[in-house]
Amino acid sequence: MFDGSFAMYFHSLNYPSYTCNQANTQKIAYKVRWNPILAIPPSSTLFHTDKNERYSESEEVSGPLLSQANTVGIIGGVSAKSTLSFMEKLLQWSSKDGQDCLPFIICSDPVLSKELSEHERTQFPYSSRQIERSRLDHTRIVENLRSKRCYLEKSGAHCIVIPCDISHSWYDEISTGCSVTFLHMSECVARELKEAKLKPLEAGSPPRIGVLGTDATLAAGFYQEKLHNEGLEVVLPDKATVEHTVLPAIGALNRKDMEGARNLLRIALQVLLVRAVNTVILASDEMRNLLPKDDPLLKKCIDPMDALVRSTIRWAQTVEQAT
Repeated sequence: MFDGSFAMYFHSLNYPSYTCNQANTQKIAYKVRWNPILAIPPSSTLFHTDKNERYSESEEVSGPLLSQANTVGIIGGVSAKSTLSFMEKLLQWSSKDGQDCLPFIICSDPVLSKELSEHERTQFPYSSRQIERSRLDHTRIVENLRSKRCYLEKSGAHCIVIPCDISHSWYDEISTGCSVTFLHMSECVARELKEAKLKPLEAGSPPRIGVLGTDATLAAGFYQEKLHNEGLEVVLPDKATVEHTVLPAIGALNRKDMEGARNLLRIALQVLLVRAVNTVILASDEMRNLLPKDDPLLKKCIDPMDALVRSTIRWAQTVEQAT
């Protein structure tokens, strides 16, 4: 069945959402949930693998599950909560002004989530698993992500998105051979920042964009690459900031010390802002949800998930105009 976060969330949907969920290798369970809060189109499908990543024979894709040209395929990442947050925004923002919600297929895999989380943890300098870090093989993660991308393509998705920062570390490998649009989250952010025509805060320099995330995400370098491609200067936290605020903040978060994590994150953000950055990209699923929505510092931050949602909707609108 779905994990707890999925079960609680979809209990609050008001359209009959047909959820395709593998309880075992013999059968698929379909559930209908009702509530007058959010709307999911009846054509949308949610697919959830079991703990062994197995698909039942009845789930083999012999043809598209959905036939709409604007169908979106969503691959879950480190956090089911982030995936659901992305989906909620996609549904709400795409259905404004009486428009129909976009049809979508979600592939959620707790095994993949665990592997991605493990990858992030083994990148931390204070990790006690130093030996394992040197032997970390990403092949399994890449193959897992590629298989889900292929599944979504065969199921009828015409646009693939991954609302997860760290998964984009292997975007090139995952997207190889992809026959449909595959949005890159950091590219969506960089494009929006370029279109915003930001003015530099210091004369003689280009606009500066701070990036705050885990070691694994920053080491992958995809945010830096996409921002540089748009002529933007990238500012990363220095070594002292990482050692004394960013890593301790993540450590506090792992210990469920939410207040400690929030205070440390605020310090890290302030250190970047005094370096004359126009805005700070919160390139971490966990960091994005730390500060309360009314925190003044959030006005200086960008949530990459929002840019990905907007780009997905723009793609769908282009498709609809062409048909």
